[in-house]
Amino acid sequence: MLIKIYNGNPNIREVRRVADILKEGGIAILPTDTLYCFACSMEHKRAVESIAQLKGFKLKQAKYSMLCASLSQASEYVRPMDRDTFALAKECLPGPFTFIMEANGNVSRNYQNANKTIGIRVPENDITRAIIEEVGTPLLCTSVRPLGEGDEEPESYTDPELIHERFGNRVEAVVDGGVVDGGASTVIDCSDGIELVRQGKGYVEL
Repeated sequence: MLIKIYNGNPNIREVRRVADILKEGGIAILPTDTLYCFACSMEHKRAVESIAQLKGFKLKQAKYSMLCASLSQASEYVRPMDRDTFALAKECLPGPFTFIMEANGNVSRNYQNANKTIGIRVPENDITRAIIEEVGTPLLCTSVRPLGEGDEEPESYTDPELIHERFGNRVEAVVDGGVVDGGASTVIDCSDGIELVRQGKGYVEL
């Protein structure tokens, strides 16, 4: 199902509609400030496994990020940040950044990377942040770009109508938040110091 929601003024009725799907264990494709992404509740392992199949990887190989509505919400799922990390994250978020941080006990080990870290995202997209707030907990996410595919057809990951044509019968909802800018997020590893892992859309002086 394709659900139209306008960024900047999300309709609360449609936001709740998508949030209810996620709370019940469904998968939704949501817009971010980079690409569209598969998203599900962390509390529904079957949905997480289904996303791994959609993405084309085994669950143990999955590299999920956690979509949060705010840095404050994210802080409930990671170990306490030092002053420099907190200041940097506060400067960059919301925005097209992924911060790799040490996960705490609120994050299942199934969703952590091998070194017990997880990527944190707070996208600069009003629709997705409103949905996360309505769900009440962060969402696990990964971009809709299947494993092994490059950027030959970037509109396939940024245009909701094309995404719906491709995945609409395999997920419970595709949120049409308009065509997004595309590109990858900038990845900063803060699990042991501060290190730029990938330069993407976001830019900040380290």
